[in-house]
Amino acid sequence: MDIAGFPGVVGVIDGTHICIITPSENEDVFVNRKRFHSINTQLVFSADYKILDIVAKWPGSTHDARILSESGLKQLFEGHYVPVNCHLLGDSGYPCKPWLLTPYLRPDPGPQLNYNRAHKKTRSVVERGIGQLKRRFHVLHGEVRLSPAKVCKVITACAVLHNICKVRQIPEPLESSHGNSDEGDCNEYDEDIQFTQGRDMSQSGLRHRAQFTNLHFR
Repeated sequence: MDIAGFPGVVGVIDGTHICIITPSENEDVFVNRKRFHSINTQLVFSADYKILDIVAKWPGSTHDARILSESGLKQLFEGHYVPVNCHLLGDSGYPCKPWLLTPYLRPDPGPQLNYNRAHKKTRSVVERGIGQLKRRFHVLHGEVRLSPAKVCKVITACAVLHNICKVRQIPEPLESSHGNSDEGDCNEYDEDIQFTQGRDMSQSGLRHRAQFTNLHFR
């Protein structure tokens, strides 16, 4: 995935919230920070908008960083099953790791700013990918009127069908008034969440990002 001269990227990661009806059990844990009930779904997209990985099982109150930390994806990277110098790109809601590169919150002019610009352009793949998924399967745009367990199965099934459509080059529906953004979801991170993420960043992740930036974005 070489979109903006950002080397070694194998996927871009983000979470998206799928709205659900009020569950009959443990209702409070499904309320996300925008105050609606949801399933927080982790997705990783490739450059051609195929879904490489999906985790659809966590209630809306769960932060993206926790979903990643308890996922098989983290185990693959930290267990060295993925080659060295292969990275995921994530936004500032994720901790910076040697295998997960996040943007600088306050970039200095020069390499850091160049890095952030390339990071943003490359990471936009996941935003457009989520938009494509939700346009193709409009059930994911509205309130899914099923139990949380069944909603998770629906989300995963839509992801599988999305990839089949990509392989068979089935055109996606024309863009609607929803556009190709993920509006209405809870992807945006405010300063409080960015501050939390900053405390969780590993020193090895920060060092790796600094070295990566100085090597590739001077």
